[in-house]
Amino acid sequence: MSDTFASLRLKKNEDKRLRAGHLWIYSNEVDTASTPLKSLAPGQCVNVESANGRPLGSAYVNPHSLISARLYSTHANQAFDRGFIEQRLAHALVWRERCFDSPYYRLCFGESDFLPGVVIDRFADVLVVQLTTAGSEAHKAPILAALQNLLHPSAIVLRNDSGARELEQLDRYIDVVVGQVAEPVSLEENGVNFHALPLTGQKTGWFYDHRTNRARVMHYARGQRVLDVFSYTGAWGISALAAGATAAGFVDSSAPALHLIEQHIARNKLAQPYTLHKGDAFAVLAQLAGAGERYDIVIVDPPAFVKRRKDLPQGLRAYQEINRLAMALLSDDGLLL
Repeated sequence: MSDTFASLRLKKNEDKRLRAGHLWIYSNEVDTASTPLKSLAPGQCVNVESANGRPLGSAYVNPHSLISARLYSTHANQAFDRGFIEQRLAHALVWRERCFDSPYYRLCFGESDFLPGVVIDRFADVLVVQLTTAGSEAHKAPILAALQNLLHPSAIVLRNDSGARELEQLDRYIDVVVGQVAEPVSLEENGVNFHALPLTGQKTGWFYDHRTNRARVMHYARGQRVLDVFSYTGAWGISALAAGATAAGFVDSSAPALHLIEQHIARNKLAQPYTLHKGDAFAVLAQLAGAGERYDIVIVDPPAFVKRRKDLPQGLRAYQEINRLAMALLSDDGLLL
């Protein structure tokens, strides 16, 4: 879409967060008398101004969302086009190549890489892209063009099935827009080999956001007995086994996920004993504690128990209970993550 630069003026003192580095503008912070939000199209690019008209940068808007605008540049009149996007992605790529020896990582962390609403996971020459905002969806074509020019991938998957899209009034879909993808795809993380499911797995098919945390756990794992709770495909526990853990238990409610754990263990030729526990994590942990089981490291990586404000009371109780159950399984001097 073409970028037209209308002005988005904020109310008095509502520019403080932006000046501190935050990138979101909420609908109640906009001076709608000066700049009616409803007159702007979802994904339209605007110049953001303070109450006195001072320019604050460029953003794209969604008048139908609580987060009504997302800043992507501190310069006014900056087009959210292929050239700009490719420059942002090139900066992100430089940092990933400094940190990682192989091309398996999260290339773009949305706002953290100054590309709001854009998450990109890289599995060598297969890219999985998640666009979660009206602005990123509206600029899908230049995002894909920038990726193709920068990395020349054999395949690009759009995993646009996130629940966050509903908050932006966007449809949810999955589409292979470049090439073909045969699941699973291979990846290497911290010297350990895994399979990812970019079409049918959770989120983008892999949780790269915990890559460095898993490396830290590997540092403590040698000679330890490990329990991986909400294990999914076992990235935490298998990493611990690869680092020399003496045994591992995996807890998940998904039979296909537990089956993939077995494949990962075989693929890495890990000979240590392991146990698969299929069922509700709360119930399984209570059963293990009742049986007198103890672990040196217990890793709890649950799904989000609090997604909306109304979930807070019940979610807090769930977090408290799962941590209580996990700590009951710790040996003396054990480590809870």
